[in-house]
Amino acid sequence: MPIIDTLLAQLLRPLPHHAIARITHRFARWESPRVQPLLRWFIRHYRLDMSEAAQPDPSRYPSLNALFTRALRADTRPLEGDERSLVSPADSRVSAFGAIGEGRIFQAKGHDYTVTELLGGFSDLARPFANGSFLTVYLAPRDYHRLHMPVSGQLTTMVHVPGRLFSVAPRIVAHTPRLYARNERVVAFFDTALGPVAMALIGAINVGSIETVWAGEVTPPSGDVISRTDYQDQDIRLERGAEMGRFNLGGSSVVLLLPERPVDFRQEVVPEAFLRIRQEVARI
Repeated sequence: MPIIDTLLAQLLRPLPHHAIARITHRFARWESPRVQPLLRWFIRHYRLDMSEAAQPDPSRYPSLNALFTRALRADTRPLEGDERSLVSPADSRVSAFGAIGEGRIFQAKGHDYTVTELLGGFSDLARPFANGSFLTVYLAPRDYHRLHMPVSGQLTTMVHVPGRLFSVAPRIVAHTPRLYARNERVVAFFDTALGPVAMALIGAINVGSIETVWAGEVTPPSGDVISRTDYQDQDIRLERGAEMGRFNLGGSSVVLLLPERPVDFRQEVVPEAFLRIRQEVARI
């Protein structure tokens, strides 16, 4: 119910988000035989499909986070489309998608935020997306939490923006203004054949740790200073469908930003639709 969701969002706002994330970070990495009952409960409670995992035996995972960031079998997610196709960056549900209007991105009914604030205030990085397109997806705790490239690209820049760690569950997103622009996030920028593409990896209350394949664990750092790292002089290229990072324990979201070019989203891309990595979601 909307009133209950509003109250829940208000109750969650004053919580010590980062303290909770630090506790989760340590607990999720606790390696002990005594963690096995918890792993089995997690699998049952969230209905994890272990038949898709590269390692289907729960007893082979030394910690909760190892289970949470499990790899999938190579044959479970075939790559769809061609080089003009965008594929899903995550096993996830569609939160929102469409055109970016004059630098503003739709979040949920009654809420939006700007590209510039999402990208840490860097207007030069935001400019190519001011009238582009976006796709926002939500990863629930049961989902595979490694992230993959929607299109082949050369890494150019990475920005880390400290911030809050509000829950990104849909019912909270709908009642928390500018949530994606307020939560801690890591944004990776790529030069692609389709133009500049950005992936904003949004942290959440139990996601105090975001990793990329080139930098390792980016969060949680100390301090509250926005950092920008340029990679133009380094040859870091990732192919479409390749792993680019991961969220550690918790549910979270990805905001994909596309340049000002005609984008044809597939008809199955609708709010709440479930997407799989490497599934074609649009053509440019």
